[in-house]
Amino acid sequence: MLVPVSTVLIIFAVILLILLLRAVSRVEREEKRAELKFIAFERNIELFERLVKDESAQIRSELASSAQMNRNENRDSMKSFTDSMDHRFDSVRRSLESGLKLIRDDNSEKLEKIRATVEEKLQNTLERKLGESYKMVSERLEQVSKGLGEMTTLASSVGDLKRIMSNVSARGAWGETQLGALLEEILAPEQYSKNVAIGAKGSDRVEFAIALPGGSDDRPLWLPIDAKFPLEDHQRLIAAREAEDHAGAVEAGKALVGRLKLEAKKISEKYIDPPNTTEFAILFLPTEGLYAEAARAPGLLDNLRREYFIVVAGPTTLAAILNSFRMGFQTLAIQKRSSDIWKLLGAVRTEFEKFGDRLDRTRRKIREAEESINEIDVRRRSMGKKLRNVDRLQAPDEDGASAKTD
Repeated sequence: MLVPVSTVLIIFAVILLILLLRAVSRVEREEKRAELKFIAFERNIELFERLVKDESAQIRSELASSAQMNRNENRDSMKSFTDSMDHRFDSVRRSLESGLKLIRDDNSEKLEKIRATVEEKLQNTLERKLGESYKMVSERLEQVSKGLGEMTTLASSVGDLKRIMSNVSARGAWGETQLGALLEEILAPEQYSKNVAIGAKGSDRVEFAIALPGGSDDRPLWLPIDAKFPLEDHQRLIAAREAEDHAGAVEAGKALVGRLKLEAKKISEKYIDPPNTTEFAILFLPTEGLYAEAARAPGLLDNLRREYFIVVAGPTTLAAILNSFRMGFQTLAIQKRSSDIWKLLGAVRTEFEKFGDRLDRTRRKIREAEESINEIDVRRRSMGKKLRNVDRLQAPDEDGASAKTD
């Protein structure tokens, strides 16, 4: 017979309820047991806290007593250490004071000796230096006195030079002297001449002229050189520039250019006379400053060369021109000597050929003498062999003679 489902469910629900009640009762028992354990644990904790408090109090009291004892011992130790250190410090201080006193006394004595030595050396050095300084000052004063005398002489010389330069003839003579010194320094005496007569009549004489080859009738071709020194115009130009007078400087420059053109025209008309002279002449300016002013004037030098066939030269420029002439003279001298050199070389070549022939003959004679010596040497060796054979022949004869004697 089948059991109804509701009954099964009821039975199953009762079983679950019983199991649930058992589980709840078991949980309650576990909770009670846990609560009892927790209560017992709290009691243990309270007991442990009381024990810890008691132990801590006891430890604190022991530590306090121990610290008090340590403080007392340390205080006694520090007192004894302090007393000992005070005693040692006192002994060290007394030793140091006695040592320092000895050192001070010794240093004082040494310093006194050093002071005396230094004072003596300083006194000697000071006296020597003062003597040397006084001597040096005396020498310098003497040199200053000599310099003042030389400056006075120089001032008088400058005054004399100014007076000379203010005189036109003296100024011209100074320019001629400087020109002559340059020619004498660079050229040989036969390469130039003074106060050379120019022209057919010879009425005009140029200060200096360089003798160039190429003249007619075996006469030299003269290159005229004349010195000019327009000092007043140059000084006015310099004074206007120093005073910053532009108009005055322009006027002085024009005056200087006009003076140079005038002098160039005179030289061209008086001293240029082909074929007796070259087709140009040289205008010598004695100072580089004057030549620089002439070169600074626009187109002046080219104009003088084209119109008047005049070459303007200062001291440096003229020295360069004269050096070029000297090189030309040397080249001409070499050309003149070239024919003699060729003749000499021809004679040397002939003598060298003769020397070669004689050398060949000598070589042949030496070779013949060598051959003769070789033949004589061969005969000598042959004679030596024969002489050795004679010695061998004589040796048995001597042995037989000795045997017969025995």
